[in-house]
Amino acid sequence: MTGEQIIHSIKQGESETVEFKQSFSKAVFETIVAFSNNKGGKLFIGVDNNGNVIGITPTEETIQKWLNEIKQNTEPSIIPDVEIVSINNKKVLIVSVNEFPVKPVSYKDRYFIRKVNSNHKLSADEIAELRFVSLNYSFDAFEVETTFDELDQNAIHTFQKKIENSGRYRSSGDIENDFRKLGFIKNGNLTRACELLFGNHHTNIHMGRFKSQTTIIDDLMIRSPLIIAVEEALDFIKKNIRLGFEFGSDGLQRTERWQYPIPALRELLLNAIVHRDYSNPTDVIVKIFDDSIEITNPGKLMGGLKVEDLYSDNYISRHRNKLTTEAFYLTGDIEKYGTGFKRLREWFSAYSDLIFKVVDLNGFMQVKLSSKSNVPVNDPVNDPVNDPVNDPVNDPVNKRQKRIVKLITENKHITREILAEECNISVETIKRDIRKLRKLNIIKRIGSSKSGHWEIIKNETK
Repeated sequence: MTGEQIIHSIKQGESETVEFKQSFSKAVFETIVAFSNNKGGKLFIGVDNNGNVIGITPTEETIQKWLNEIKQNTEPSIIPDVEIVSINNKKVLIVSVNEFPVKPVSYKDRYFIRKVNSNHKLSADEIAELRFVSLNYSFDAFEVETTFDELDQNAIHTFQKKIENSGRYRSSGDIENDFRKLGFIKNGNLTRACELLFGNHHTNIHMGRFKSQTTIIDDLMIRSPLIIAVEEALDFIKKNIRLGFEFGSDGLQRTERWQYPIPALRELLLNAIVHRDYSNPTDVIVKIFDDSIEITNPGKLMGGLKVEDLYSDNYISRHRNKLTTEAFYLTGDIEKYGTGFKRLREWFSAYSDLIFKVVDLNGFMQVKLSSKSNVPVNDPVNDPVNDPVNDPVNDPVNKRQKRIVKLITENKHITREILAEECNISVETIKRDIRKLRKLNIIKRIGSSKSGHWEIIKNETK
């Protein structure tokens, strides 16, 4: 650095890559480790916290002693570059630290990282995550004991249809072989990603429709394989938000307008699932209010990314769960190039009455959509799909449920999976519809779930 550059850097004050110290102390070690675990930086010894040059008087032997102490007290050992410069006839030691390629670096078994203009001690989870990122590894790549035969065949079938339609992967015709090629099966064992996407993974998406902060009027816990869980969650949201209609300038052409753009909701659900921290047992939580919706997932932003970066188009996307991300990329549900928030802004551009906000909740991320006023975005439509509590009394079943009755009438042995495919919805939604139809005494099951059949008690298809 030239003299002018040094003076300019000091005048700019402490930052993510600049730190001032009056003298050599243990705090110097913490800063060197924090710089190594982040983007690197420069430490000015002989400058106080206000940027005043007070100077130091080290000898060559002293500087060499400091370098040895840094090397001995850091793991892996850090050997920074040092330079003595003279500013206003006072000596300042500049310690230049590069980002270390294999993280995390520690000082006496303590780990720090640079955030804004200070050093932050890392938690055990943060240490593990930093190590995964450094080694180009991810939590969902761990091997599990679940077997291939235990996977949900409907989820696998859905995945096969989606990758065929997206054209992003050419199947070999042997899905188990495809899973090995994609890394979902490793060393003959399923990975955590495979279990999450297609199996029984014991993680949940908890959905709730609230009339107030304390009053719940509808509730659903989704435990399905992730490859189909997104659509189930979206079905619940669509059931509990408003749907209106807009008319063209001629007053004749009518188009649907949901309270929120549906593609944006799908993108936000996918973000919550793909980027969540699966080492944290907390559920992804979706709260739907009259005029707002919140989606919260465990897991913070990766790689030093900040919330304000998401509102720009100039950031690098980092993936906590690389295999899970790859699966949803292959199905065409997401892109892997950090374009998600750009697309969100495009979808929201047609909804000027909405506020879109991202909040960092210290280990959790939350996105919130809300109306700028308490005035409804659109008048609710008298359609059961939009009633958050119950179907209207004069119409006990909606159109989809009538279609289910019709399909059962045509084939009394029809399965839930085929019903889901015919109605273009998830199996879980079909199960809820069937429970309702049975409760209303419209259909009943004769015999077992495998060898039995459906019987229509009263026909509600008209």
